[in-house]
Amino acid sequence: MDEMKGSALENFRFRDLHPGILMGTASDRYAGWTGQVYSENRYEKSITPRVKKVGSRTFTEEVLPVESVREYFQHFRVLEIDYTFYRPLIDSSGMPTQNFYLLRSYRQYADEEDRLLLKVPQFITAKRILRNGAYIENDTYLSSELFTHRFYEPAVEILDSCLHGFVFEQEYQRKQDRTSPERQAEELDRFFSSVPADPRYHLELRTERLLSAPVFDVLEKHGVGQVLSHWTWLSPLSRQFSLSGRRFFNGGKRCVIRLMTPRDVRYEDAYALAHPFNALVDGMLDRKMVTDTAELMILGINEGIEVTVIVNNRSGGNAPLIVQKISRQFLDMIPH
Repeated sequence: MDEMKGSALENFRFRDLHPGILMGTASDRYAGWTGQVYSENRYEKSITPRVKKVGSRTFTEEVLPVESVREYFQHFRVLEIDYTFYRPLIDSSGMPTQNFYLLRSYRQYADEEDRLLLKVPQFITAKRILRNGAYIENDTYLSSELFTHRFYEPAVEILDSCLHGFVFEQEYQRKQDRTSPERQAEELDRFFSSVPADPRYHLELRTERLLSAPVFDVLEKHGVGQVLSHWTWLSPLSRQFSLSGRRFFNGGKRCVIRLMTPRDVRYEDAYALAHPFNALVDGMLDRKMVTDTAELMILGINEGIEVTVIVNNRSGGNAPLIVQKISRQFLDMIPH
């Protein structure tokens, strides 16, 4: 391993890992990352508690101020913004939402070379949505008009050159609610034919049956990337990539890998294990996930693909330490 890069990894600095690799995390501002990404005592007086209910349990997260993203970007090249999944940027009356102003604050603290990856709101991506404790059909599913005017256009305006991409995450479909791959392909084809053409779109399907030829043909047609996601009910990353014929579909020659939860572990269980996100949890981190990710990074580089790796605390306990492990494996495997 290159001595200078090895030293950078020890200090959780991943920006210069490789020109074709962007390492980042899903969300930021975790007080548990103090001493890794964030300086000791720097935000001590501005940390705020946030109560979060996960399943039947309640947790308190300690949250740093938005300005800490400036220090985050000293370590990472990209940040995935998760909160946009839960609320659009423009409301139904045409007014900016709280997320609009929060995203603008993030842009204020980001430099021109920093990148933000946005999750598209679930009211666009989800076939069924949770309302009053029950899942119901989402009547705005894949609405190109709502996506364009209430999310895409304001996001482009706010972030400009810092906008790295859009992740369309679709929820897992239970067998009794599952659509056919052919119908899914038709729905996606209609949607991506009617939204602004953009090489920064990436689709994450969490129902493995939909990772199929009809859907992949639509992704290829529109240049939409297949998100490779390490998640509860999906097969390993290497298997997901094999299902697509080991092809990269994104028109901008980019690939997004998201490491969300251990396989066969539900969200609420993974969250409880990982909280308060300040250390790796014994037995939680999947070694194959680390190896698969490093191998995909090398494959992407060899094929001229820019690879973005997004790591969630829930995939092992502490995202910066997981990024560190993946980066070390990548440097050990890449030809010198």
